[in-house]
Amino acid sequence: MIHFYHLHALDWVDIVSALKADPSKTSSLAQSISDWPKSSASYFKSIQTKVKALVDSGQLGLFANAYWGHPAYKLPPEANLMAVAHYLEALDWQKDVIKIQALLGAKNPHAQTYLVGGMSIPIDPNSQNALNADSIAFMSGLAKKALEFVEKVYIPDLIAVASFYKEWANYGGGVGNFLAYGEFPNDNISNTSNLWLPRGIIKNKDLSKVYPVDHTKITEYVTHSWYEYKEGDAVAKHPWEGETSFKYTGPKPPYEFLDTNKKYSWIKAPRYEDMPMEVGPLARMLVAYASGHKRIKEVVDSVLKKLGVGAEPLFSTLGRVAARGIETLVTAEMIPIWIDELVTNMKKGDYRIHNADKWEPSSWPKEAKGYGFHEAPRGALGHWVLIKDGKIANYQCVVPSTWNGSPRDAKKQRGPYEASLIGTPVVDPGKPLEILRTVHSFDPCMACAVHVVDAEGKEVTKIRIV
Repeated sequence: MIHFYHLHALDWVDIVSALKADPSKTSSLAQSISDWPKSSASYFKSIQTKVKALVDSGQLGLFANAYWGHPAYKLPPEANLMAVAHYLEALDWQKDVIKIQALLGAKNPHAQTYLVGGMSIPIDPNSQNALNADSIAFMSGLAKKALEFVEKVYIPDLIAVASFYKEWANYGGGVGNFLAYGEFPNDNISNTSNLWLPRGIIKNKDLSKVYPVDHTKITEYVTHSWYEYKEGDAVAKHPWEGETSFKYTGPKPPYEFLDTNKKYSWIKAPRYEDMPMEVGPLARMLVAYASGHKRIKEVVDSVLKKLGVGAEPLFSTLGRVAARGIETLVTAEMIPIWIDELVTNMKKGDYRIHNADKWEPSSWPKEAKGYGFHEAPRGALGHWVLIKDGKIANYQCVVPSTWNGSPRDAKKQRGPYEASLIGTPVVDPGKPLEILRTVHSFDPCMACAVHVVDAEGKEVTKIRIV
């Protein structure tokens, strides 16, 4: 939901247009799609006054650096005003809901735990310094609040905004292949065949077949990446054999353009069975839908019906936006259930917060190889490690934005970002709002493509282990 309101909504919502809105008509619009209590004309008037003050000051703050007034914006002023109000409400919502993570994992975005796979605090019903009845009740209240906002604000807003941009069901299709590692065990954490969000592969947009995931079929190319493999650029390597050897051959400042016939990215090109794969909420929802996930299928079919479209538009920019909303809804519905399961375990005297089988370092093998999968919000995240002589010999990550943002491979196959932009109409090349809509629909995180290197080969950072 944070992605929809705070990272992506302004690609569709014209903030400045909200100044032209009639607050009374905005109130009528809001009440026609939801019974959310904050929907009076006076409330929307107060929001409009805040926005006007920002505009008049010439300092738009968090609303700066956008293409306001762009002809690609299609929402009427009243819908824009409603969206701005909910943007601001969502800031407060996420501040409260994130307290659940604070209780369990201590900090955001990267949880702090005692052990890998563990929690930041113990479970002890009799201790005020542990997860107890009071903290469980507090989390339950937050979960209820979270679900209410999703049901009464996020989903109605999503459907309302999408109804004005139905043509975006025709753009942003991408590669048509989808990978999901699955997430949330229904029983034993090791039972990957019984995950709440199933694991699987979809090929060529064919929802009639979900293929199992075999990590040995994952490889990475550096043909068009600023790295080199000992065996040459035409080789694809599994992460266990992966290399990360820098070889920058790109342009020097001032930058004008990238030659895509050569190396042009810091991102490697991961492939599954030599095919590019899209990962993320759309991949998760499609794999779940095609696998027969009852609740997800109900919600997907309901949203498609409300929008008046078939399944094909799922493979689009609009499909990604819808998939993220659907996933948020079904996950918010599950949180109270998972909290109840925690309570049931506590009543049984099960206070485990981690797997202690490998607690003692003396039990660790000197030679080992392993991998781990996780569905991060942005998509499929995989880690591979080689241990030799009790030390890490090689460690490779293939992160969501590496899958989605990959350059071309040795076969000249485009990655999902590149493929999704083919055929996208752009009204004003100087203000490519339409390009942003599609790229942002993936929720890009380009930190994986940022590196600190010295052009002369000098040492930048030295890490010493003692």
